[in-house]
Amino acid sequence: MKLLSAIVLLCILIPASVFGLDMQPETIRVAVLKGAESITLEGNGLLLTDGNGEPLRFSFPLQIKKNKDGLLVNNRKVRSLRATAPAFLLINGKSYRGIIEVMPADKGVLVVDELPLEDYLVGLINCEISSQWPIEAVKAQAIIARSYAVYQKAARKNALYHLESSVMDQVYEGCDMEDSRAIRGVKETAGEVLVYNGAVIQAFYHSNCGGHTEASENVWGFALPYLSGVDCKYCLTSPSVKWEQSISLKKLESQLRSSGYPVSGLKDIKPGSRNKSGRLQDLTLVSAKGRSVISAVNFRKTIGYSVIKSTNFDVRISGDDALFSGVGFGHGVGLCQWGAKQRASDGFDYREILFYYYPGTRLEKISTD
Repeated sequence: MKLLSAIVLLCILIPASVFGLDMQPETIRVAVLKGAESITLEGNGLLLTDGNGEPLRFSFPLQIKKNKDGLLVNNRKVRSLRATAPAFLLINGKSYRGIIEVMPADKGVLVVDELPLEDYLVGLINCEISSQWPIEAVKAQAIIARSYAVYQKAARKNALYHLESSVMDQVYEGCDMEDSRAIRGVKETAGEVLVYNGAVIQAFYHSNCGGHTEASENVWGFALPYLSGVDCKYCLTSPSVKWEQSISLKKLESQLRSSGYPVSGLKDIKPGSRNKSGRLQDLTLVSAKGRSVISAVNFRKTIGYSVIKSTNFDVRISGDDALFSGVGFGHGVGLCQWGAKQRASDGFDYREILFYYYPGTRLEKISTD
């Protein structure tokens, strides 16, 4: 409880000026909840308007869920909802800065947080790494997260939001995750982004590459010169580099069939060829009805990214189970976060770290105003 109180107090006390921003900074729209059946919204000094900008008055906290024609807010029909507060708002107990928009979606409720880009980055740091890592690694994380956000904002300029708050884009859990080192990492790199041939790059990154980062074409089918893969031994001493999983063949078959793969009576899984980074390109599924080939990328997606942590793995069958053993965590493209941590500990600054993992890029400063 004391920790929660301290976090909430920090959210209140940190003014926008700490981030070096003026009154109209560059903003980003983040989907912080998608498909929620219902949400609770509350906060101090809340101002509410409907989809037409008309003021709304409610008692708090607000209980919001989807209705046939829009939303039900404390059992009152509203088409959509927009909420602001002087410091932060609470959504299901989590604190968020900026403007919160709540609207009905195909399934449940969509909640979008529109806030200054630099504020977003401060909240993101401790969701993606630890701000207690060497400060040069924190700065590198701030820049790649900023670059990724700026790129996606341009790519999705006509969408309801620019980013998701999960591993589908970048993990973001609001201002509860802010601290002084995260602020420092963002402030000391304010506005800096990575560019290639004059354009902001798709600054993909991941937790641990397991020894060699991956080329983008091996994961998503498109080649980018600054994402061609580099040797990286810096992450090999990290606690997350090696992993093992045991999964029953019955469960694997069920997951594969649910994703449309024609597998019946799964007996064996045979690793296929590997690319130059050491990762599997495909696997052969041996079942009672024959054999079928699945790409390693799609296999990992089907079984679960947190279960099959990378495509650099071996597999063997023991009785009714498949035993997986691998190295690395994530898709492997771009910056290796644990590698960046070690390089920062070895004395490299954030520029050297970034230019190593994204060869041919350079840093430019964009306006955050």
